[in-house]
Amino acid sequence: MYVADIRKKYFDFFREKGHTIVPSTSLVPDNDPTTLFTGSGMQPMLPYFLGESHPQGTRIADAQKAFRAQDIEEVGDNRHTTFFEMLGNWSFGEYFKNEQISWMFEFLTKELGIDPTRLYFTCYKGNDALSIPRDTDSATLWQSLYAEIGVTALIGENPEADGMQEGERIFYYGDKKNWWSRVGEPQQMPEGEPGGPDTEMFYDFGAELKLHEQSLWKDSVCHVNCDCGRFVEIGNNVFMQYVKKRDGFELLPKPNVDFGGGIERIAMAVKGVADIFLIDTMQAIIVRLASESGKDYGDARYQKSFRIVTDHIRGATFMIADNVTPANTEQGYILRRLIRRAVQHMDVLEATIPLSLLAEQVIDAYQEQYPELSAKRTHIETVIEEEEGRFRKTLESGMKEFKKIADRGDVSGEDAFILFSTYGFPIEMTEELASEKGLSIDRDAFDSAFREHRAQSKSGAEQKFKGGLADSSEKTTALHTATHLMLAGLRKHLGDHVHQAGSNITAERTRFDFTHTEKVSREVLDKVEAYVNEAITKNSTVTVEQMPKEEAKEKGVEGSFWEKYPDIVNVYVVKGDDGTVYSQELCGGPHVQNTKSMGTFKIVKEEASSQGVRRIKATLS
Repeated sequence: MYVADIRKKYFDFFREKGHTIVPSTSLVPDNDPTTLFTGSGMQPMLPYFLGESHPQGTRIADAQKAFRAQDIEEVGDNRHTTFFEMLGNWSFGEYFKNEQISWMFEFLTKELGIDPTRLYFTCYKGNDALSIPRDTDSATLWQSLYAEIGVTALIGENPEADGMQEGERIFYYGDKKNWWSRVGEPQQMPEGEPGGPDTEMFYDFGAELKLHEQSLWKDSVCHVNCDCGRFVEIGNNVFMQYVKKRDGFELLPKPNVDFGGGIERIAMAVKGVADIFLIDTMQAIIVRLASESGKDYGDARYQKSFRIVTDHIRGATFMIADNVTPANTEQGYILRRLIRRAVQHMDVLEATIPLSLLAEQVIDAYQEQYPELSAKRTHIETVIEEEEGRFRKTLESGMKEFKKIADRGDVSGEDAFILFSTYGFPIEMTEELASEKGLSIDRDAFDSAFREHRAQSKSGAEQKFKGGLADSSEKTTALHTATHLMLAGLRKHLGDHVHQAGSNITAERTRFDFTHTEKVSREVLDKVEAYVNEAITKNSTVTVEQMPKEEAKEKGVEGSFWEKYPDIVNVYVVKGDDGTVYSQELCGGPHVQNTKSMGTFKIVKEEASSQGVRRIKATLS
């Protein structure tokens, strides 16, 4: 069974359960400054967990492109990748644990044919200090499903200490393992953030893997979360029940379901192979790479390099298709690091073909599901080719410089910075090279030099206008809606040349950059204020409609950064109780449902931001 078959079976299964299949959003999240990339299927759905109505209904399913930069260093083992597809299904206030758990058991065991005796499940053990109860409902549901097929499934209360006992298939874990929110454990969640217990699903690849001589855990007590390689998590059912308030946690008015399952790991389980790089979408790249390099993937000397190149070219291809370009900051830095790290390992394999040619295998494997890849084929290959060329110009001389440094001993922060600034070596690359020679590196000194460099060039994070919403609190959400109204007011009183050039919104204020060449008079600012406040006092409703992007353009919907949006877009409309449309604009949410409780809008300051761009600071009170 191929990855495309699994994806199709998933869509068909949940379509039959009344779900609408929606397209993936971009790898670069919209209005979410908490992360550089979309790292889960849940991120684009956050507004609907907080009460907004999804235009496609209350039952949604998709395959979401995802990237986790924090896993770059983990790539090289049998199961970690940076880029992956997350199968997802959601219930926005409709079905809950009974349906979700029984459907997942049915999908895995009947639709995909996975042996149920190879499956294990974990549940949340609760947090007494925060008055969050144990999720006994999920544990007993899994237990009853096993009983229906004649399998006795015992529940392990403390697997991290006791290991797995005979007959145990269901286990309780705490905040670090079985609680989910965008920001981690419940103690870390800001006010307004939703979260809840989750029940995770694991596949057992066999006890013999634990005994592998390379396993760091071969002498430890084994349990499903021990990371020994025997068990791999294939899915996570989040029950979004709570929202963080100032005084603790409250139940959401309607509980939600958020399932996320890595399609690559599910494919591992279907095939019964304990190596994610043996599934078909990975093998297309590895076969080409083996042919061009003359090396064998099964050779332990080269396997890590095969895996790194394969993973990194996938991630780079999808990033470029979503309009990321190599740079020294943010998303561009991660892309540059992927390409340059892949080039390093191409050299380990002695592969003489350009790295860009491997993008062909990625595009061919995924273009049916993600047509933007084939549409941007030439652009993707050109970006990779140019970045590889830039790197190769300095790689040879940079390696000579590193050898001189290494011959002297440990790597100083100044040395590491010279390798970065002069030879284009990402600091992580220098750390890897130093580690291979048993040398240490003064990372603190490098970071200090790097911060000074960024400040001097005025491209540091403190100078860059960071976009998006600071959190999902009511005040921030209200200011987000007010910012849309303000843009509409600016366009009304200044002209249609005005577009968004960036935004940063907290619970205290909105800062908004827009295209305009001259200082805006106080008289005009007062008119814009009045426009926003009129919309607020009209008890305007905020609705969202999904439509093709080209249709939205034809209708005159306002939007900036059109290229960031998928082919199907969300259009938010703010309409007064008298029918007046105050704003219609592309966005990813979240917004208030009605303006009546937003307060009074006030423009506090207007100033220059950069050439041809003005900035406004405004508040609600």
